[in-house]
Amino acid sequence: MGRIVQIKKNGKVKKAEGAAIKTLQEYGALGIDAKVAAIQQMLPLALMHALDMIENNVRQLAGERYGRTGLPGHDRWGSQQGSICLHDQRIPIQYTRVRDTIKKKEVPNPSYTQLHQPSAGIDEKVLKRVLYGISCKNYRECAELIPEAFSLSSSTVSRKFIRATLEKLQELQERPLGGYDFVALVMDGKAFGDDELIMSLGVTIGGEKIPLGFVQSGAENARVTKDFLNGLIDRGLKYDNGLLCILDGAKGFRKAIQDVFGAHGIVQRCQWHKRENVVDYLRNDLQPAFRDKMRRAYAKDGYGEAKVALQTIKKELRLINESAVTSLEEGFEETLTLHRLGMAKELRKSFSTTNMMESVNALIGQRTDKVDRWRNSNQKQRWVATALLNIEPRLNRVNGYRHLSMLRVALQREVQRVTGQGIGKEAVVA
Repeated sequence: MGRIVQIKKNGKVKKAEGAAIKTLQEYGALGIDAKVAAIQQMLPLALMHALDMIENNVRQLAGERYGRTGLPGHDRWGSQQGSICLHDQRIPIQYTRVRDTIKKKEVPNPSYTQLHQPSAGIDEKVLKRVLYGISCKNYRECAELIPEAFSLSSSTVSRKFIRATLEKLQELQERPLGGYDFVALVMDGKAFGDDELIMSLGVTIGGEKIPLGFVQSGAENARVTKDFLNGLIDRGLKYDNGLLCILDGAKGFRKAIQDVFGAHGIVQRCQWHKRENVVDYLRNDLQPAFRDKMRRAYAKDGYGEAKVALQTIKKELRLINESAVTSLEEGFEETLTLHRLGMAKELRKSFSTTNMMESVNALIGQRTDKVDRWRNSNQKQRWVATALLNIEPRLNRVNGYRHLSMLRVALQREVQRVTGQGIGKEAVVA
């Protein structure tokens, strides 16, 4: 069994030896080292059992070779070249055919019929291999587990990957959000070719990080971001208890948060971005000192202490560079939102910067930077959606998640202070 087969290689058909297959009896006679080696390879062992199942069906139908112990009128009827699927490999084999001489037709072999069908979940396996770095062009060489297998061609791999990533894109875009209790939302953009993908990450009251989705745009502008946020609300995003919205300082993001969430979107400006924006105005020799001063100011636990420290820095900068002062004053209070809420000490590491979104972007890059050329929008969106869903189970809970219930209370107080209304009344969506 498994002798001469036809396989395609480099576009040509040629004859080749089939895989060297051991019978169960021969396998039983092997030494321990040989058995361990077979088990470690797995695929040859699975192939051995598959062929034994097919041969057992032949014996049940037509009896032993040269015997008359089968079903009435059922005879062996030569051999046929065929193939079976194991994992994502199509293995060429030769199997015995059975004919019903009474009805004058071939009798299907049930084991062969099932094993001939592609393995379940093959698209998902191809997706992960391509996502983790195997190119469609090199898939055949990387995926062959035995030399005789029909490995998937680059065009077949590409079709399977496209089909699987389309499903991932739909899953991410349509996933309901009503079942999540979000306390914070982080937004940032990532460049793909000439485009910008605006992405958002939600943080639940239990500290889990949930990718909410993305929108493609030429820049981080307010109109696109506003439509994106309204889409999240349509999918069930709740914000009536207040959301801590962590932004990098993009004005488009800020305006969209205000338009969509109103007073229920409490903005925390990224302290890292603010610090770097300010020191960029200074001479190179002054930058390290002021960078350290701002870092120590933001590290104060109390709102008053941090504000006094920053005001002192502002006075020093006014003598050196007025443009740096203007940069520091822009969005000044929003860089101290956690301090004002009384949560700076507990949640500074996770919520004072957009680092958690930057980390997700870096993980996306590990999966997408291998793409040499972005051909169209659909390709970009399929890759990003697939990467986000692949990353999600690997995301750790935020630091300080045990204090998020306290953050919820602080956000509710802030909403009530700003609106003068009772807690829980939803803001009007613009």
